Amino acid sequence: MNTLMLARELTGREVVTLGGDAVARIKDTVFDAGAGRIIGFTLSGRGLLAGPLKRSLPFSAVHAVGPAAVMIPSEAVLADRDAVVGSHAAGSGQVIGAPVLTDQGTAIGTVRDVVVEGGTGGRVVGFEIAANDHFDSHRRHVFIPRGETLAVSGEAMVVPARASHFAAADLPSFSGQVEAFRAGARLPHADTPAHSEAEGGPA
Repeated sequence: MNTLMLARELTGREVVTLGGDAVARIKDTVFDAGAGRIIGFTLSGRGLLAGPLKRSLPFSAVHAVGPAAVMIPSEAVLADRDAVVGSHAAGSGQVIGAPVLTDQGTAIGTVRDVVVEGGTGGRVVGFEIAANDHFDSHRRHVFIPRGETLAVSGEAMVVPARASHFAAADLPSFSGQVEAFRAGARLPHADTPAHSEAEGGPA
């Protein structure tokens, strides 16, 4: 798996061409919540007082999302702002701040951030959530994998109950939990918080 990063960490990251020219900074990351992928980025100028640009960066034009910069082939791949924010998929649901429910109807927290995979895929692999006390009374913020049946509306995000058993306390350990979740493992890792039997957790 490629390096995992939080969407908020992308804000302010340099956009650099393969020729070595820094042409913009990332302003906002735009998601297709239902498909679980990045659509693209809105951009700002590079100066301290620079405002938003009228251009955007469709993810299809990205060469790679790295820890230091978002790489693009050339400045020519930048598009009108509406190419990203005006797409139908961009309006498929607001993720940050959405209440999180399992498909069994249990509220487990609120979305704080989106975990994305670096490189070329632009996949959403999970979420950082502010956990409810009954979900995890010891850790206020946990990471849970994204289920393939993810649903997002204006009122809630729905994840499989099984995903809640693969929670992690930080991004380094979350990578292993995502792999285990995808592999269909039945048992969570040792740092998984306790859950009720209604959620299918260990007795």
